[in-house]
Amino acid sequence: MSHSFNKSPIVAALDIGTSKVCCVIAKVTRDKRVSILGYGYNASKGIKNGAVVDVNEATIAVCNAVETAEQMANERITNVIVNVSGDRTRSVIRSSNISIHKNRPVMEEDVKKVTDKGLMKVNVEGNEPIHFLTMGYHVDCGEEVKNPINIFGENLSVDILLGLYPRPMYKNLTTVVESSHLEVDMKAFSAYASGLSCLVDDERELGSSIIDIGGGTTSIASFRNGHPVYFGSIPVGGINVTNDIALGLTTSFNYAEEIKNRHGCAFLIGPDEKDIINVYPVGEEDDSNIKQIYKSDLINIIAPRIEEIFELVGRKLDEAGYKNSTSHRVVLTGGAAQLPGMREVASLVLDKQVRIGRPRNIENIPAELHNPVFSTALGLLLFAVNNSERKIVKKVNVSSNTDGVFAKILELFKKTC
Repeated sequence: MSHSFNKSPIVAALDIGTSKVCCVIAKVTRDKRVSILGYGYNASKGIKNGAVVDVNEATIAVCNAVETAEQMANERITNVIVNVSGDRTRSVIRSSNISIHKNRPVMEEDVKKVTDKGLMKVNVEGNEPIHFLTMGYHVDCGEEVKNPINIFGENLSVDILLGLYPRPMYKNLTTVVESSHLEVDMKAFSAYASGLSCLVDDERELGSSIIDIGGGTTSIASFRNGHPVYFGSIPVGGINVTNDIALGLTTSFNYAEEIKNRHGCAFLIGPDEKDIINVYPVGEEDDSNIKQIYKSDLINIIAPRIEEIFELVGRKLDEAGYKNSTSHRVVLTGGAAQLPGMREVASLVLDKQVRIGRPRNIENIPAELHNPVFSTALGLLLFAVNNSERKIVKKVNVSSNTDGVFAKILELFKKTC
């Protein structure tokens, strides 16, 4: 669905994460230039591993972020583009082909026919379809083409990428948004949005994966030929590192987070290993009870968890068929990506070229937002501006048989302008 900017040039993005909630309000011109008007963010509550666990607490966090953004922008919002995250995000690919009239080129009705046929193979039972993307067309099994219209051939095929999310979890998310007196205008996977804001055109075209390391989960979106080809996630993020520190040093979660941000590193650097760090035992605030540790002790707690994150990411990339592709780059973003040494560990574990990604595809963004923490929120704005996905307008469910194998679900789609 494309946003009708002639009717409403104000667009609002809402990033609801495990560690923070962020709202960004922007004005979009007719030539699709995005200008940030206001933003607000605060610590998240009621969210665990990207999923809603307390509607009331999550609603309060959303309302606070939205109110701050509205006050800065001097605008009242009613609709938002919201992110979808969590360790249950996934994607499936479905393909279909049809014969076409060999005496005329491919026409729009052929494209619609092959796409509709692909939908007959889709079973979304129990899931909310977040994305429906045509990955590319092939005429007579030739090279991928983005637009087959006016090309001659005898067969037309299409690959369809579906982004799926458990329907109950999505309903919990929309309940939080609606409880905040907002409506969901559009939705997108967090990593997909981050890819739109952080990746350059060549990375999306030649092949790369955006790894969005959030508080409770790490989300993955792989791109090739200019479009997404895979979505995945793992249930590990920056909060797991903080928990490890709290347990390993027997200190409070808040102090463990402070230690991580001030002294943390993903691998041990020789000259720093004997640096001394002060640690308050849990429940103690008296300086007389403070204990001291070497920085090497802290890093020895952090490093195994960081390695685990990238080992799990590597398995997901292997599942998608990109782990052994030497030309496939990796871009790290999200709040946890800022931990010193993340890039080096990722490069070593994944055996790929790695860089840290910051929002870059919106001009003149405030300096405070030029940070991996805000990659998803700003990417949601770009998703709204450039999105041309088809929108589900009706779902027809067919009952399942006694063996638990669901019958096909027919999806009717229309293209909106």
